[in-house]
Amino acid sequence: MSPKDNQMGGITPKPLKETSSAKAKIDFPPDPMECDLESSPSTLKDKEEEDLERLVFGSEALFGGTSKRELCLKGEKPVENDEDDVDQVEGLELLDDAQLFFLDSGPALDPKLKPSCTADAENNNAPPWEDSEDERMVISLAQHSRLRKLRFSEEEDTVTAMEYMIRLRRQHEILNPTPPWAQAAFKPAKRPRRHSAASDTSMTQSDDDDPELSSQPLAKYLQQAGSFNKASTTTVKQTKLRPEVLDIQQTRPIPLTQPSAVSSLSFHPEHPILLSSGLASTLYLHEIDPTAHPTPNPLITSVHVRNTPLHTSQFLYPEGEKIVFSGRRRYFHIWDLQTGVIEKVTRVYGQKDEQKSMEEIRLSPCGRYMALRGTSKKGGGIINILDAKTTQWIASMRIEGAQGVADFAWWRNGDGLTVVSKAGEVAEWAMESRAYVARWVDEGHAPTVLTLGGHGGPKSLGEDRWVVIGSQSGIINIYDRCTFVSPKNPTDIIVPEYPKPKKSFDQLTRPVSHLCISPDGQLLSFSSRWKKDALRLVHLPSCTVYRNWPTDRTPLGRITSVAFGAKSDLLAVGNEAGKIHMWEIRA
Repeated sequence: MSPKDNQMGGITPKPLKETSSAKAKIDFPPDPMECDLESSPSTLKDKEEEDLERLVFGSEALFGGTSKRELCLKGEKPVENDEDDVDQVEGLELLDDAQLFFLDSGPALDPKLKPSCTADAENNNAPPWEDSEDERMVISLAQHSRLRKLRFSEEEDTVTAMEYMIRLRRQHEILNPTPPWAQAAFKPAKRPRRHSAASDTSMTQSDDDDPELSSQPLAKYLQQAGSFNKASTTTVKQTKLRPEVLDIQQTRPIPLTQPSAVSSLSFHPEHPILLSSGLASTLYLHEIDPTAHPTPNPLITSVHVRNTPLHTSQFLYPEGEKIVFSGRRRYFHIWDLQTGVIEKVTRVYGQKDEQKSMEEIRLSPCGRYMALRGTSKKGGGIINILDAKTTQWIASMRIEGAQGVADFAWWRNGDGLTVVSKAGEVAEWAMESRAYVARWVDEGHAPTVLTLGGHGGPKSLGEDRWVVIGSQSGIINIYDRCTFVSPKNPTDIIVPEYPKPKKSFDQLTRPVSHLCISPDGQLLSFSSRWKKDALRLVHLPSCTVYRNWPTDRTPLGRITSVAFGAKSDLLAVGNEAGKIHMWEIRA
């Protein structure tokens, strides 16, 4: 356009043109604005410029010859040519070009239709956060050999970050499919329909059905595992281990890393199942199968207990159909694996003041009793004994000492207990007589832990051959219980007040925290959680420490729990990092 046409901010009003159509013409009063513009010599345009305007802005002929008359016939109001409109048009001369236009972004959104974040929060599948760069990022699948399996064809090369995450998730589901027991366990339960009169009863029934749904896969697994183990036990032969050198091989660890230290480990007496727990208030059951595909040693199930950091969890022997677990609370739980029912035991009747915490529980190997360490008092310590089936109080034993009970263990046949006080006094207590049958003093200083094990011991002392005591100084003393009875009459118990240990070990420089004897009585494990990789294995028949294991590269960490398999062919070690490593004992 010429500079003359730019007097009104770049907009030149288009004068009315007469079309060549045969339609009737109606004379409208002249527009003052148009009259002024037409009379002005500066607004005169040549034919070429008018043709360009028609091409750019259109004309009446292009729109079917629509005129003001037709607008009036259609009911549309024509533009009023009053003085106010003239003043409004004349005011446009003072505006810039940018102020004469606006960006039409569509109709305004209704506030009622505005998406809310609560709707996304209620949708469990909606991601909590999205990165805008995921759509712009490009990843090559053909360049890296590990990513080529994510392609759909050989010609495919690059994908976006969002597509890359989807394919990775699909590949993970292929390699780690959801096990059948989890499909049934995590299947959403049907919500009961509420009726007028039966609403309360239906809600109660739905609550009762939940434990059955969660325990059914585990009960089926125990039946299948039981038939498998019974067929395989006939081919397993007990291996006699050599002293000094041990043939041990690391196997696949437990794939799950717990969020806290593993405080307790226990193997099932019949099935290949490992029970683990920790301060994260969760019980885990894993199937011991290093060759399982795609996940070795898969998780069977887990149970979370609110606000109860677990200190002890153990299978109830000899069949292992129940699990007893507890923490530093005034109650403990019993989990029936066959029915899925978890029973909470809140108190020991008659021992309310002496049993304020129940984190220390020991189950007898015979499965008849359970012992709980009571609250320490100035006059010594107390241990309460309950019936394992009814959880009713049966008896209690006391040991003298200024600082109470350090540790205790059941005899092999379940007919008694061996208790050591923090002052070093050891007491042999029988269930039948409800009294001490022997009392003696440990040679070490400030005992911390105690364990019993081995075969061929005196029957009057529970048939355990060895009693092992660890102390604060890191010294481990091993006593032969065959020397505690008369050689002429094994029923006569003659324990000297200060017996001499058969062997003492000083490999640890920190307090001993864990002692464990294998079920066949050939291996002893002693460790300390106060120093990294502080664990040793002992050949009990010869009382010698194995010198070839562990090595400097053995991944132990700070040990918090140790357990041997039911057949003495596996060793499981839990540490503070929440990991459980396993080794296979061969010869």
